[in-house]
Amino acid sequence: MKLPTSLIPFLVLLSTFYISSSSAAKTDDFLKCLAKSSDSTTISKLIYTPANSTFDDALIYSINNLRYAQASTPKPLVIVTPTTESHIQNVIYCCQRTGLEMRIRSGGHSFEGFSYVSPVPFVVLDLRNFNKVTPDMSTATAWVDSGVTNGELYYYISRATKVYGFPSGLWSNVGVGGILSGGGYGMLRRKYGLAGDQVIDARLICADGKILTRKTMGEDLFWAIRGGGGGSFGVVVSWRVNLVPVPAVVTVFRVFKTLEEGMTNIFYKWQSVAPDLPKELDIRCNGQVILSNSSTRSDKKTMQMNFESLYLGRATEVLAIMKEKLPELGLVREDLIEVSYIQAMVFFSQFPIQAPPEILLDKTLLPRPAFKGRSDFFKKPMPIEGLQGLWNYMLQLPDNQAFLQCTPYGGRMNEISATALPFPYRAGYLYMFNFFAVTCPDRNKCAQETARMDWVRAVDNYLTPYVTSNPRSAYVNYVNLWMGQNNPTGGTSYIQASKWGKRYFGVNFDKLVLVKSIADPFNFFRHEQSIPVFSLWSDM
Repeated sequence: MKLPTSLIPFLVLLSTFYISSSSAAKTDDFLKCLAKSSDSTTISKLIYTPANSTFDDALIYSINNLRYAQASTPKPLVIVTPTTESHIQNVIYCCQRTGLEMRIRSGGHSFEGFSYVSPVPFVVLDLRNFNKVTPDMSTATAWVDSGVTNGELYYYISRATKVYGFPSGLWSNVGVGGILSGGGYGMLRRKYGLAGDQVIDARLICADGKILTRKTMGEDLFWAIRGGGGGSFGVVVSWRVNLVPVPAVVTVFRVFKTLEEGMTNIFYKWQSVAPDLPKELDIRCNGQVILSNSSTRSDKKTMQMNFESLYLGRATEVLAIMKEKLPELGLVREDLIEVSYIQAMVFFSQFPIQAPPEILLDKTLLPRPAFKGRSDFFKKPMPIEGLQGLWNYMLQLPDNQAFLQCTPYGGRMNEISATALPFPYRAGYLYMFNFFAVTCPDRNKCAQETARMDWVRAVDNYLTPYVTSNPRSAYVNYVNLWMGQNNPTGGTSYIQASKWGKRYFGVNFDKLVLVKSIADPFNFFRHEQSIPVFSLWSDM
C-alpha cells in the first residue's frame, strides 16, 4: 500500500522522536549502570555526554580525519575515559546490559572513523589516560599502554636509553594501540620487521570482563591481536614489547626531485633498488604536486618526490652505498645529517630536526586534514609509462591536495613468514603504496567533495593492472569502506566479510574468523570491518 504523501513528514518526525527517545533512555540506563558498578565519584569525572559543555572537545580531541568531525556525523551517546582496568570492565558490562555498541579509541587515526563513529547507538571507550611507557633495561623490554602515542613511546624510551628504540610508526600523534593491532610499520621495519613482531605479551580485557595475558589467552588469540585489526577481539590495555638496538649515531636525509629533475627515472629504479638495500638503510618516498617556476606547464604545476631515509650508521657509510646502488639520486655529503635516534624520530614526524625531543609529546602540532585514502602493494615495478599516467592523475588536482606514500620492503620483512602474524605481506613484496586526496571538512559547503571522491576511485581503477590481485591487497590500518562492510546489526556472513577480510589478511583471514568465533562468540567487539563470527545461520 502506498502511503499518502501528507503522512510522510509526520512519520519521519515520529521515527526521529522514537530514536532519540530510545537513545536517551539507553544513555540514562548506561550511566546508572556505570554509577552502580563503579565508584560513582571517580567515574563521574571520566564521563562526557552531549549535555556536558566539554563533550565536543572530548570527542574531537583525537579525531584525525576531519571528514568525520562534521555535524552530520553520528555521535556517541557517551564518551568514557577510564583510568583503571576495572573502569574498562564496567564499561563493557554496562554496554552489554543496555544493548549499546562500544567503540575503542586509542589515537583516533582510523581512516574511516571506526573508533569514534557508528551507525547504531554507541559508547566510545577512549584510552587516552592509559598513557604510560615503562622501560626495563635489564631485559631490554617495555610495557606500553594502548593510549600512548608514537611520540610518547619514543620519548620515554630515549629517557631510559640512547641505544635502543622500537619499530613503530612515523607520526608522533598516532596511537600505539591502533598501530600494534594492525601489525604496524615504521622506519625500522627492514631491520627488525613490524612493531607487532616485537610484542611479547599483552593485557587484554575480553567480552566477559576477564583480564587475560599471553599465557591465559593462548597463542592463537595472542597471534590475532598483533595484526588482526583493532576492535575485534577485546580491549588491549597494554603491550609488552622488545626494545631493539640502534646506534648512538644514525644518519637521515631528505632529498627532493621534480619531474624536470628526472624524478620519474629515479623513482622507477628506486622500486627495485630500495627493497634490496642493506637492512640498516630505509628509503621511503612521498610524492605530491607543487608549484614550480621550473615547470614547463602553463599552470606551473609539477610532481615532486621526497626521498626520505634513515640509516643505522654513519654518513660516510650510507653515502658509499647510495653512490653504488642509486647514484641517480645525486646524494652528496651535505644532504646527510648525523643525529641521535630520538632526533631522527623528531625529523620523521616532520618537525625541525633541531627541535627538542619534548615536541614529540605535543599531540596538537601535526595537521589534521579531511581526506580519503587507499592502500595497495606492488610485487613488480610499475613501468615508466604507468608512472607517467599516475603523475597525470596527480596533476589533475591543485597543488598540495593529493599525496603518495611508498614504503619499501625487503630485509627482515623477507625473512618472516606470511603467517607469523595476521599481516601477510612479507617476502615477494617490493613496496606498500598509499595515496590520499584532501577532501572537505564540511561536505555541505564544499562543491569539490564529490569530485575528489571520483578522483580517488579513478586512481584506484588506474592502478588495478599494476598492483597485486586475487585478492588485491590492502593494509588493515588504512581501512577502506569501499571494499564492503559488516551489517550494522545481526550477523555478517563469511562470504560477505571475505570481500575485505581476504584483502587485508590474505591466507590468515580464515584463522582470524576461527579465533574470533571462539574468543568473542556473541560478537560484542565489532565495527564496520571487524572480524566476523562464523555462524551456520549467516553462512548457509
